[in-house]
Amino acid sequence: MAVQGPQLPVGTQVVVRVAGPDSQGGTAQRGATGRVAGVTADERYVVRLVDGRETVAGREQLSLRTAYQDEAIGLEQPDGDRLVREHTIYAAVVGSRAFGLDTAESDTDTRGVYVAPTEAFWSLAKPPAHVDGPEPEWFAWEVERFCELALKSNPNLLEVLHSPLVVRQTPLGEELVGLRRAFLSQLAYQTYSGYVLSQFKKLETDFRRDGTPKWKHVMHLIRLLLSARELLLEATLVVDAGQHRDRLLAIKRGELPWSEVEHWRLQLHEQLDAALQHTVLPATPDVRTVDDWLRSVRKRSLGR
Repeated sequence: MAVQGPQLPVGTQVVVRVAGPDSQGGTAQRGATGRVAGVTADERYVVRLVDGRETVAGREQLSLRTAYQDEAIGLEQPDGDRLVREHTIYAAVVGSRAFGLDTAESDTDTRGVYVAPTEAFWSLAKPPAHVDGPEPEWFAWEVERFCELALKSNPNLLEVLHSPLVVRQTPLGEELVGLRRAFLSQLAYQTYSGYVLSQFKKLETDFRRDGTPKWKHVMHLIRLLLSARELLLEATLVVDAGQHRDRLLAIKRGELPWSEVEHWRLQLHEQLDAALQHTVLPATPDVRTVDDWLRSVRKRSLGR
């Protein structure tokens, strides 16, 4: 069996977590700082301390200096699962079920927005910007992070606000949905088109190497271009791609030749370019309106 290589390269600055003997017959105290100088035959580390002494320690007896300091001042982190359960204002099903592309094997992916209590931000231990959970296939953003990403026309977040499959909506959630148009802007052209372009370059590499790309991913990239085209033309985000279902699912099954898929993609990129010239979407989103709403949310949370 191959011997695992060292985890810490020579020169790495470390802190000794457990006191041990040093090279001068003394003791390297817990908290002593030094740098990795080498690795012993049994894969322990030789650490040269700042005063020139050396000590030998196992990986579990050492910490990176920055990690040691973070641990030393560490506070109990907020319970993200509890925050999502108690403070979600809006949640909706996204993915294939919202896109009208679901099959019998499709998961039910839910994305939500939660509002952390204002007082939680007064601590050094801030609420998480996002939480993976607490339920399977559930992901949530704290409202500030959600607004920040949505204002940049992140497709994943815009689709949450426009999903036809809402599963939770409080009065604050209704207000957030009421702001949907404030998030829409011509930035969508860069985010949608740029993302698809970068991903297709990777997929083309896979296709040349393996003869087949990840067809499900290809399908969703084409769907994104279709959605972006409608957004630029109609100033409305349409999540349901049902009218293209048969052709998109054919891509997912790998039934369309790569050349045909590539032709469709290039055609959609051309249509996006043309739509941008005539779109009624503003050049930038209505940041002031969203920011004013977020401030009001924080104030009302503090009042409660």
